[in-house]
Amino acid sequence: MKTFYAAVIIGSISACALSTAVAQTAPPAEDPAMKIYRETTPKINDLVHTKLDVRFDYKKRYMYGKEWVTLKPHFYATDSLRLDAQGMDIKNVSIVKAGKNIPLKFTYDSLTINIKLDKVYYNTENYTIYIDYTSKPNELKAQGSAAITDAKGLYFINPDGTEKDKPTQIWTQGETQSSSAWFPTIDKPNQKTTDEIRMTVPKKYVTLSNGRLASQRVNTDGTRTDTWIMDLPHSPYLFMMAVGDFKITKDTWKGKEVSYYLEPKYAPYAKDIFGFTPEVIDFYSKTLGVDYPWNKYSQIVVRDYVSGAMENTTATLHGDYVQATKRELIDAYYSQGRSTIVHELFHQWFGDYVTAESWSNLTVNESFADFSETLWAEHKYGKDAGDAHINDDRQQYLSQPNLKTKDLVRFHYKDKEEVFDAVTYQKGGSILYMLRNYLGNAAFYKGLNIYLKTNAFKNGEAHQLRLAMEEASGRDLNWFFNQWYFGAGHPILGITYKWDDATKTQTVYLNQTQDGNVFTLPLAIDVYAGGKKDRRMFWMRNKVDSLVFHSATKPSLVNVDGDKMLLVKKTDNKSLDEFVFQYFNAPLYLDRFEAITAAAKQQTNAGARKVIIAALNDKYYELQIKAIKAADMTNDDVRNAAQPILINLAQTDPNTLVRAAAITVLGKLKASGNTNLFKAALKSQSYAVQGAALSALGLLNPAEAVALAKTYEKDSEGALTQAILNVYTTGGTDAQYDYVYNAFAEGAPQTQFSIMPKFADFTGRVKDPAQAQKGIKAIADFGVKYKKYGIGPQVVQILTGIKTSRAKLNDTASVAAIDKAVAELQ
Repeated sequence: MKTFYAAVIIGSISACALSTAVAQTAPPAEDPAMKIYRETTPKINDLVHTKLDVRFDYKKRYMYGKEWVTLKPHFYATDSLRLDAQGMDIKNVSIVKAGKNIPLKFTYDSLTINIKLDKVYYNTENYTIYIDYTSKPNELKAQGSAAITDAKGLYFINPDGTEKDKPTQIWTQGETQSSSAWFPTIDKPNQKTTDEIRMTVPKKYVTLSNGRLASQRVNTDGTRTDTWIMDLPHSPYLFMMAVGDFKITKDTWKGKEVSYYLEPKYAPYAKDIFGFTPEVIDFYSKTLGVDYPWNKYSQIVVRDYVSGAMENTTATLHGDYVQATKRELIDAYYSQGRSTIVHELFHQWFGDYVTAESWSNLTVNESFADFSETLWAEHKYGKDAGDAHINDDRQQYLSQPNLKTKDLVRFHYKDKEEVFDAVTYQKGGSILYMLRNYLGNAAFYKGLNIYLKTNAFKNGEAHQLRLAMEEASGRDLNWFFNQWYFGAGHPILGITYKWDDATKTQTVYLNQTQDGNVFTLPLAIDVYAGGKKDRRMFWMRNKVDSLVFHSATKPSLVNVDGDKMLLVKKTDNKSLDEFVFQYFNAPLYLDRFEAITAAAKQQTNAGARKVIIAALNDKYYELQIKAIKAADMTNDDVRNAAQPILINLAQTDPNTLVRAAAITVLGKLKASGNTNLFKAALKSQSYAVQGAALSALGLLNPAEAVALAKTYEKDSEGALTQAILNVYTTGGTDAQYDYVYNAFAEGAPQTQFSIMPKFADFTGRVKDPAQAQKGIKAIADFGVKYKKYGIGPQVVQILTGIKTSRAKLNDTASVAAIDKAVAELQ
């Protein structure tokens, strides 16, 4: 699963508000739930085969199900069975004997069915239970989480067709333990079962489930019954169904079906969105030495999904954010949507083929899927792209200090949903990146091959991963797994340098300042001296350590962690001259990133300016953009050198995001001589370029920009829409207010917060009091909705600013509305 954390989303929107809230909140009391050891669920009965026959009541939002579930005792004999079944009506529980259903005694507490079997069964015997039930997901009181915002299991989307421009759909979401909201099962990841799902649906709709579509039967009542069969075992949380008006685009990989299910509007762009999938399947299959293990691979896009995406076996489900036109994809590059596509695909091996035996060991699912994003990036787009992606992962983890006490494999948590965090994802992916570097690619991928083949169609945990890597490499890895998998935190490393010219010795001082245990760190240290690079390997095993070596001349650069692999919060006390040398001589993305960061702070220095100007044409576009944004255009020397380069980039760079960044910086100069450049950029097919150009024109001539923006309203997305909003909120009148209001009211949380300050200014000055009150209510509603994330004080401050403006306009009704809203937020 690729998660979109609700708390993180709001945190990125309002880091200030969150930090303030944290500062004002007393440390929480110790939670007794954190003392509970979360053991792997004992296996009393094993699932063998699950057969479902379901039909849907769109009006009631019910699913009527019949189930035949075959099981066997795991080891010890038993005369009882417990099945998870959340919020259902259970009408019949029977054992199937000679084709007949013999009723059994059972109790049901709305969460589990406890069944008394007809006799004692041994682990040499299978038995089949029949259950007639009704699933009522909309009546289920299920608690979601920041990662997975709802846990109903089964979702009816616009079932009555009353929501304009929204299709009618049904889909399921099983992770973590929500499949038992739509069929009774042992809803634990250490169970595996084959399955058959028979869905009866209106014949106008398409269905999708795991495995192969075995048959379709048209019924006399206007429905159709589709039967899907999954011949290979997988865990219950990976079961899926989807029903709706989808158009299917077919592709293949080695004779296996690869298919894309999209809303009809986006079907023409199916290959643009998903068409690289066979290439990724081929790359992962060759890299892992295990061919894609299932009979087909489908990807489906649904509305109102409760997280990012879900790796259901053979049938990944995506949220609608991945749907885009060919034109929208111009600016995508390795965007969140594309990285999610490869993330979910890698799960078909790590998560589906071999599944974490418990949520405590979720790392063997999600850390690998996170790592796979970097793996694909470096294969498809080059090493800089891979290094940039993994560095983003590191920073996302390191920026959340509350995570430093959490182990990667954690057997203590309040709720299983908490394990879906940046420790499991971004930290875990970064740890695998380090492990690959330490072992070398060949040994690392051989280890993955051993792990997959040894545990195929079964469950795995971190210890099995360690054993596979040790078998492949011949190295003991207990030290690595103990500190990174079964320990918490990360090194905080200070690095200082001393050159002694008299003795021709260079000393490197290393100091770990984190609380708690010292980390063992294998370090590659590159020494650049006399026009040559010499690599020295060093193991840091103490909190304070040092390396001393001789050099004929003073090194131009000593580059600690020369491969830029460590997950570490680092303070590297190099001089500016050393960072300048690093930019032009050290080869990696992070070498250049660090140098640009250092140079950006000292642009009065000639060396720093040389780095910034050179980086405008860096070989990797993200570093170009970093330099473009960092260039201090108030410095005459920087501006004189940078401006002609920026003009060239704005007009000719093949990367649309670089072009847009250059236009944005040129726009801030407010130089009328660039007007024609900006107007020419408005003709681009890139929304990013158009948006930057419109914003730049808005700085030169707000009234003209408002008129231009009007012509783009009906054909705008992304950055262009944002630019229209900026132009309107800055220079618009009442005539443009509804456009801004609708964008705010209908926008995602990030969109809402990003435009809220300017929307508030617009609301404060709009002439029509009714318009103002409409805007005030929208802002207040946002504050109430996300108050639990600590943004209430910020929203109150914004509303107070509107109140001041409305009071100057003698708008007493709006002032009263604000007073009421503020009272609700406090």
